[in-house]
Amino acid sequence: MNKTFVTKMPNHIGAFLKASKCFASLGINITRVSYNKAVDSHMLFIDAEGTPQQLAKATEELTAIGYLQCNDDDRSVVLLEFKLKDEPGSVTAILELISAHNFNISYISSQENGTEYQLFKMGLIVDSSDKINTFIEEAKKLCDVRVIEYNHADNIYDNSFFYSTFVSELTSAMDISAESKNELIVNTNLAMQTLDESGVSPYRTFDSISRFAELLAASRGSNFSPRVTVHQITDNTSITLIEPPCGSNTAIIKSCGEYLFVDTGYACYKNEMLPLIRSIVPGFDSIEKKCFVTHADVDHCGLLPVFDTVYASAKTAECLRLESRNEDGFREKNPLHKPYVRICKVLTSYTPVSPEKLTVIGAEKEIRQMLEQTGFFDFGELHFELYEGKGGHLAGESVLIDFDHHIAFTGDIFVNLKDMTAYQAQYNRYAPILMTSVDTDKELCSAERKALFQRLGVGTWQIFGGHGGKKSYIVNNEQP
Repeated sequence: MNKTFVTKMPNHIGAFLKASKCFASLGINITRVSYNKAVDSHMLFIDAEGTPQQLAKATEELTAIGYLQCNDDDRSVVLLEFKLKDEPGSVTAILELISAHNFNISYISSQENGTEYQLFKMGLIVDSSDKINTFIEEAKKLCDVRVIEYNHADNIYDNSFFYSTFVSELTSAMDISAESKNELIVNTNLAMQTLDESGVSPYRTFDSISRFAELLAASRGSNFSPRVTVHQITDNTSITLIEPPCGSNTAIIKSCGEYLFVDTGYACYKNEMLPLIRSIVPGFDSIEKKCFVTHADVDHCGLLPVFDTVYASAKTAECLRLESRNEDGFREKNPLHKPYVRICKVLTSYTPVSPEKLTVIGAEKEIRQMLEQTGFFDFGELHFELYEGKGGHLAGESVLIDFDHHIAFTGDIFVNLKDMTAYQAQYNRYAPILMTSVDTDKELCSAERKALFQRLGVGTWQIFGGHGGKKSYIVNNEQP
């Protein structure tokens, strides 16, 4: 059994040694340690492996010596910028005011900028919004003052409340339960450590997570404004494409009076998506709800629990079953992707679909080609050939191709980057930073995409990718 201990240690020699001896005496193996003084001067993350009894005893002993009290401190840090005259003693009055209000300073940074003013940045540890508001009003009588978000600062400031402050803001933006706070703290740290080792600064990691959460939150409620287009295939068959600001597209196929969904977007938009779906699908709540999921990424599977039947490839079904047992899915088995996926699941309130709803389509076999046919899937007037990619984006990735009607659903093997709304394009900037790449194997995914377009026959195709608008694509006899 593995457990992450989020510890707050005293800043003196031998602090970590004391914790290490505690684990060693209990026969517990430490598998990961993360500490970055530039981010948080006291917080240390320790991944440990042992029996449930050993880990419970370690929790008891670390609590007894005061190392596990990270959630007991309600204080936070406010970063302020003071515009002061560039002359001797200009900061004295501000320091005296800080002292009069009994604030501790966790961070100071200042440098001249070629003007008659200097911008002093100071992090103040506060426990009351009223106190800091009063302080700011008094400080404004001395100089210009502005509050700076930590993710906009030039440096990550040194204080022992950074993670809890950072995560509190994320959970507030997305209405996340208090129980999820520790999960976010652990995976935010893991993302920082993973990316730091590949040369990405902690500042950029925290900034990307923060902006990602802001975008998710900003598109909710009345601000949820997906692009919705309708594409007529035959007199009896149409496809409605819903492109939300964040997350995957959802396609609704109507054929001969029946409905089939392809992918479902993020779970956090359930309250926004369901009224929209009901306006498109009369009697949605009373019909049998069927969905085909192209692959098991969080942003494609969020609303799967709403459906009665979920069609998936054998590998995608395997991944979804793993998640239903609270085990790592395929993405989480990749150390580079795991922190982002865990953060994404918490922020979007992801719940795995029940395994009983899964129906596997296509043969289960080892995929040797870039794109290999595994079976067929009929719906209404449409006759799809089912293909599975080799796993460039994610193992189990599926493609549906109807050669008679020149339609293809590609999942994220093809994403229409050239036809995204401005908000979609902004959202799609952050996952590649936090995951280093949205693909499991970028070059392999590129080869699969090329194989996909080579497989299409002569004619005008309507290609529905996982993100972005429908792509019209013409294949003529001259093309190789």
